[in-house]
Amino acid sequence: MASGPQFRLLGPMEVRLDGAAVVLRAGKHRALLAALLLRPNRVVPVTELVGHVWGDTPPARTRGTLQTYVMRLRAALGDPSLIQTAPDGYRMRVDPLSVDAHRFADAAARGRAAASSDLVTARKAFAEALDLWRGPVLSDVPSETLYSEHAPRLTELLMTVHEQRIDVELALGNHADLVPELFGLTRDHPLRERFWAQLMLALYRCSRQAEALEAFRQLDRTLDEQLGIDPSQELRSLHQAILVGAPELAAPVVEREPERAPSSPMRLPDDIADFTGRSAHVDRVSGLVTGSVPIVTLAGPPGVGKTTLAVRVAHLLRHRFPDGQLYVDLRGYALGAPADGVDVLSRFLRALGVPPDEIPPDADEQSTMLRSLLSGRRMLLVLDNASAPAQVRPLLPGTASCRVIVTSRDDLRGLIALNGARTVPVGVFPAAESEALLTTLLGPGDHAELAERCGHLPLALRVAAAYLAGRDDVTISGSPIELAYAALPPAPQRLFRLLSLVPGPDFTPEAASALADVDAEGLLTVLAIARLVVSPAPGRYRFHDELVRYAATLREAADTPAEQQAAWTALLNHYLRGVERCAELLYPGIVRLPSSSTGPAPRIATSAEALAWLDSERPNLIATIRHAAEHGPADMAWQLADALRGYLWIGQHVGEWLATAHHGLQAAQASAHRPAEAAMHANLGSLYLRLGEFARSIEHHGHAIELYRALGDKDAEAGALNNLSLVHRRSGNLVAARDTLVRCLEMLRASSADIVSTGLYNLGQLAVELGELDSAVEHFSQALSLAPNADSHTYLGLALRLQGRLDEARAHLERALEIGNVPAGEAETLENLAALELASGNTDEALSLASRALALVADGGDQQVATSVRITLGEARRVLLDFEGAAELFSQALATARRIGFASGEVRALIDLALVLRDLDRPADARSAAAEAARRSAELGLRGLENRARELA
Repeated sequence: MASGPQFRLLGPMEVRLDGAAVVLRAGKHRALLAALLLRPNRVVPVTELVGHVWGDTPPARTRGTLQTYVMRLRAALGDPSLIQTAPDGYRMRVDPLSVDAHRFADAAARGRAAASSDLVTARKAFAEALDLWRGPVLSDVPSETLYSEHAPRLTELLMTVHEQRIDVELALGNHADLVPELFGLTRDHPLRERFWAQLMLALYRCSRQAEALEAFRQLDRTLDEQLGIDPSQELRSLHQAILVGAPELAAPVVEREPERAPSSPMRLPDDIADFTGRSAHVDRVSGLVTGSVPIVTLAGPPGVGKTTLAVRVAHLLRHRFPDGQLYVDLRGYALGAPADGVDVLSRFLRALGVPPDEIPPDADEQSTMLRSLLSGRRMLLVLDNASAPAQVRPLLPGTASCRVIVTSRDDLRGLIALNGARTVPVGVFPAAESEALLTTLLGPGDHAELAERCGHLPLALRVAAAYLAGRDDVTISGSPIELAYAALPPAPQRLFRLLSLVPGPDFTPEAASALADVDAEGLLTVLAIARLVVSPAPGRYRFHDELVRYAATLREAADTPAEQQAAWTALLNHYLRGVERCAELLYPGIVRLPSSSTGPAPRIATSAEALAWLDSERPNLIATIRHAAEHGPADMAWQLADALRGYLWIGQHVGEWLATAHHGLQAAQASAHRPAEAAMHANLGSLYLRLGEFARSIEHHGHAIELYRALGDKDAEAGALNNLSLVHRRSGNLVAARDTLVRCLEMLRASSADIVSTGLYNLGQLAVELGELDSAVEHFSQALSLAPNADSHTYLGLALRLQGRLDEARAHLERALEIGNVPAGEAETLENLAALELASGNTDEALSLASRALALVADGGDQQVATSVRITLGEARRVLLDFEGAAELFSQALATARRIGFASGEVRALIDLALVLRDLDRPADARSAAAEAARRSAELGLRGLENRARELA
């Protein structure tokens, strides 16, 4: 919330100064203030104010009376400068976010921007927007004109936010909580069909199909009686889907993360309710962790309960580590590969609030960043299942305020010698604790013999208790795990064996069903009851390391190589179909390698569900790609890597992107599959471009171009040339960029319009950077004639704006907004509209548009676009004389441009920074920034920017 005075219009008018209410008793004073607040920082003409305050019956001395009202308002507000006099009206100088109506619109925009990628953030933004409403807008402001102009707009936006927020809640699986609210909304707004559709879906997902169908019939009657029309096609389709129980209506499976501030993450697994014994261990480990020991290693044999003990202590000590707790299973003893260090470090950095695009791909750099972030914080790290000190060291905080608990089968003496660790041995239970656990699980009785047969091993005790539960006539006469398996029917036995093929940390019922070619949900319940698998979260299952080894031993003995290969291939096919389905929803325009996948895709209906599925399956997908690259089938490795790259690009999962591309390239080269090898080189070229490592990007694009040329694939070669031109452009080699683009377009003569238009876009953007605006307009016009989409209109609008043809530019930019685009594309359009408004003298509108644009790309979005938006936003701030705010925005833009290698953005930011430094009376700093801008623009061949910089310098 903005500081200073606060104004509320969404309900009875409220004014608060320093927390105290200011009462405006005169209705006309409230009308005047509302008219100014609804257009903050803009001159409202006297004629409009008179109409809003008096309507059709103004007083005889209108202007004088209005001046008196303004004077009284200034006195009531305690700061005469808040209402400024202009030649033809008055201006209210306040932060728009100090007015609840504008804050509402801002929060709604943030919610919409986040809804496609971050459901939790979207829910919070929508809730923030809705919480601002205290009643009907302007409810005590006596102005018919104000009410007619603003109330319908704000009320419609309120209804839209309700709809969008409910869509988010449905995507999060909160349908049961929504039903009462939706009954109220459909009662209050009986003609608003979207609420009825949401009510029908929520009821259906609550297994209330009959009520969902009755809701449709009620709507049908209402529309017929009041309007004489039928429900929309969307409602009729939903009604039919509910009638047949269509699978796409099923509630999404959403992995729920604790909703905590990024600076104080809590990532521990749940503590178990029936934790028994270990009181001496709990006291000893707690004392060491809160004392002077930086690292405590819990060492002991498998199945002894090291993880359970570590998690219990961590939960008990939460209050001692207020800055958060992080947990990771390092999988040091898993059948598959251990957890990848880059992946683990990336997860920790994200949990600590580092934006994805700022996480370096190199493990050493990530480790350094982690230590820097942890410095001075009071946090606890739990590093589970470490097999060697080398797995642990990159994750160590290096600060006395943070402590670490490590679990391992070994004592990790290297940590003792070099890192000051202390080992706490964890052995089997004493007899009394074994019997206490069995009493907790089975009830009172003589459990001494059973505890002895289980070797007092907690894992065996729990499996044995699960085996004996409800079986009074059965005893344990051998290994509890073997007996538990032997007691299973054939179907769950087979599933248990085949699940040992899963290379990742966990699996879903859908993955298990694909693997074993059965409906696995009930079988997994059987295995979970037998304690042979565990369910750490709804809809997800995993093995204990010892149990997966036992399952693998059984599989090798009982299942033929052909059966095992068929199961493994089916699992790969399930993952590939899932990723491909998500790609269709999230990035359909990205060209992918031909697929060998078959069969139905997982049930993923929306982009929000697609993103949630990929987020939850990401560790499994990375492990699967690696396993397929090393053990086959190789084609699955590169197909998965290729299909996944759009998601990794969107989410800025740089470390995972690097790993999967290299695994895909390794598999393609080992199989001598040239199309896949070319695609993986192009994949790596795009990644290194994103990282600003231009030499590596040029190298991989060069390999891709050579391979495509040898294959005779002209379209693919042209695509790689197009990307290579972008690398040259971003690195400042504009001559090479132009030459490469010309080669690309020569090859594209007979290609599709979309492909040719992309080359023309890039050639036009290059012309803009070179200051050749006539050529830019020509290129963008040709692109528009070939592919009339939002990007075409945006880029042509950009070039026309730079030529000063503002009306033509506005028409194209507004058309781009009407068509719609991805967040980065919409942000580009809004930023150009903001620059246009700035050139037209409409600074406040420019500020609003640029702020909307920044909300779309600020958090993890396209950082090149974000850089340009911050520059335009800073220019608006500078015009409004907010020099400090402008300087901060230009500095942020400069830092980002340098980090991502955005050469022209760097020069633009330097020029604007020089201007605002001069405004701040810092001439030496201003000259230094201008000189740097002149040097860089001359070096890069940016002639237009170079002339501006030299004038400043």
